[in-house]
Amino acid sequence: MRPHLFVGRGDIPFAFVESVAGGVRLKSVDREAARAGLHPGLALADARARIPELEVYDHDPHADHEWLERLADGCQRYTPSVALDEPDGLILDIAGCVHEFEGERRLAADLEDRLARRGLLVRHAFGDTPDTARALARYAGAPAPDERRAVKRLPVAALGLDEDATAALSRAGLKTVGDVMARPLGVIAARFGEAAVMMIRRLDGSVKGPIVPRRTVPAIGTERRFAEPIARTDYALEVLAELAGEAAVQLTERHEGGRRWEARLFRADGLVQRLRVETGQPTRDVALLMRLFRERIDSLADPLDPGFGYDLIRLDVALAERLDASQLKLEGGQKGAAQDDGVAALVDQLGTRLGRAKVRRFAARDSHIPEQAELMLPAAETAAVSARPAVWTTPESGEPPLRPIYLFDPPQPIESMMAEVPDGPPHRFRWRRTVHDVAHSEGPERIAGEWWRRDDIPTRDYYRIEDRRGRRFWIFRHGLYSEVETPRWYLHGVFA
Repeated sequence: MRPHLFVGRGDIPFAFVESVAGGVRLKSVDREAARAGLHPGLALADARARIPELEVYDHDPHADHEWLERLADGCQRYTPSVALDEPDGLILDIAGCVHEFEGERRLAADLEDRLARRGLLVRHAFGDTPDTARALARYAGAPAPDERRAVKRLPVAALGLDEDATAALSRAGLKTVGDVMARPLGVIAARFGEAAVMMIRRLDGSVKGPIVPRRTVPAIGTERRFAEPIARTDYALEVLAELAGEAAVQLTERHEGGRRWEARLFRADGLVQRLRVETGQPTRDVALLMRLFRERIDSLADPLDPGFGYDLIRLDVALAERLDASQLKLEGGQKGAAQDDGVAALVDQLGTRLGRAKVRRFAARDSHIPEQAELMLPAAETAAVSARPAVWTTPESGEPPLRPIYLFDPPQPIESMMAEVPDGPPHRFRWRRTVHDVAHSEGPERIAGEWWRRDDIPTRDYYRIEDRRGRRFWIFRHGLYSEVETPRWYLHGVFA
């Protein structure tokens, strides 16, 4: 079985040009222009002299890349392992995927037929390695029954070397890949480097070059093909629920649950529509997943349009984590567990509708610096931020809280401060153009800089104070007189 298929650029009757030093030159040409002697790199004026009616378009590399990406999306109906061979090719690893089409030839015929309906003509070839398939598709012109013999007949340009090395091989009388293969590899390496030897080994099959898919192939994926395209979104969701059930069975066998689920709906006209949902906890609950998918569809800027219908629906578990049976809470029993599940379900629903980054939660962090003791993270994140999170001390009954209800980030600078002694508690301060006379104070509570950053963060002396009107503040002096020349005061929070 030859597991790789190369798909080349379509035969479209126009040429692309780009502005380079020295004028405008052809970037790529179509088949008709090539037959007339035009080639990439030729000046546009010379091309016009040969073919006055030549249609010319500006070369747009970004648009070419987007179009190639879209073709790659459509080719994922044949295999999940699709690699880009820019600027104008795709490599498909079809090993284990041809049974759906009763053979590799029918798979290629189906691909050609789909692209032909969109005005695209392709050149393809099969090969035991990606490099062999690529070289045969680009330089052989037609599929060959004898792969090894066909490779040896290819021009030396099929080796993929730079222009100077290719020209040097031709001047040495080596016109084909077979001529190069007949020479000792040591001589080739000494003259043209290890890259030429490696390409020879890849083309003769002794070394298999890697294929780098556009996306990592998920470990668990289910799909459903249809003899006739389905044009109802409701029925597509029913099929998606069946696929989720099949994936849940596989997850159960692995003692895992899905965190990220990706659905792809392949339309008959080649458009691929994607839906993705994420959960805060691993899950195998099909009903929950379908609620999230419906929420995702309702939140789309462009409604889901089946067009001419879907002929393939695929569901992948893009991220899975360990999910074992859990003990119900003894104090709350089923009710306690259901309450936690309800909060997680609410977070998933809001995140699906509003966006994953819009729903956030506080996460404790192991830092005694107040403004760094908590982080705002997406609520769907479950990874621990710190192995030993910071815990604030709970005050005794009847005592005021040790930390304010509201923290300023960053702390607000105090305009002026009066103290009885330089290192003593505050006596009067001015903040936001208002003077506050201190009636009671408690402190200092000294918080030194973290040991690995002690030179960067001066020591802080915190005070809990109450002014004569009963308002309570949490202020600190930033730096000791032994550390800085003029310590500054900041108001970090208010109590109530």
